[in-house]
Amino acid sequence: MSSATHGSAPYYFVPGPSRHPAMAALGLFFVILGAGQWINGVGWGAYALTLGMILFLGVLFQWFSQAVGESEGGNYGRKIDMSFRWSMSWFIFSEVMFFGAFFTALWWARSHSIPTLGSLENALLWPDFKAVWPSMAAGITASPAGIIEPFSTVGPFWLPTINTALLLSSGVTLTIAHHALRDGNRARTIGFMWATVLLGLVFLFVQGYEYAHLYNDLNLKMTSGIYGSTFYMLTGFHGFHVFVGMLMLLFITLRLGKGHFTAESHFGFEGAAWYWHFVDVVWLGLYILVYWL
Repeated sequence: MSSATHGSAPYYFVPGPSRHPAMAALGLFFVILGAGQWINGVGWGAYALTLGMILFLGVLFQWFSQAVGESEGGNYGRKIDMSFRWSMSWFIFSEVMFFGAFFTALWWARSHSIPTLGSLENALLWPDFKAVWPSMAAGITASPAGIIEPFSTVGPFWLPTINTALLLSSGVTLTIAHHALRDGNRARTIGFMWATVLLGLVFLFVQGYEYAHLYNDLNLKMTSGIYGSTFYMLTGFHGFHVFVGMLMLLFITLRLGKGHFTAESHFGFEGAAWYWHFVDVVWLGLYILVYWL
């Protein structure tokens, strides 16, 4: 993952016994316990959730720091590098399936659920139902009883288009940084990595501003029928992935500043870059299917 050369590293590195998996599991236990109790109105649930998050994040920091030390110490050779590549590939594949399920939910609602509810078979049950997408006001779709407040839908201009330009630009700056690292130009690499991190951060601020506008001015909420729930489900989870990817790139940039990674060995950089490009591709699909269609 870093500056360790494959020739000097052991054939396969096996770490010693570690408390990290057990401590991480304990932290997640308190996260789930606290979240479940908090949602159900139990006062101590929020404290348990906070304790679990602190414990879990603390373990991750120690665990990753240990892995970085092992990498910089020359313990990671070709076999470990290969295992990292396969692990990151399967992780991104799982994320593809994750978003695939959400995109399928959107497609199913638009192409099957709403047309079925508007068929002749349901005319007696909901005579005033109109099977059109997207729903713009109470009584149009999924709310003949008027239980959903009127809201306005959102188009691609201008905030989503600005965010698209930001993410595409970040992919370019990240690629330039990668080529600079392979050429041994560390200063150029760090400069373009900071630009990539900044673009990701601006994306999150723009999305936050968009959410405030949608909630306050358009009355578009999670409770705004299937349109509102699928919109926030897709854009919200993507925003979370942008946040995680931005943190990955930030830590890689800080490591570059400490002299980690070489032109020949830098999979830590490449793994974060794979993830960021995946986030870019998902946004393009989301931009077209959610904001344009």
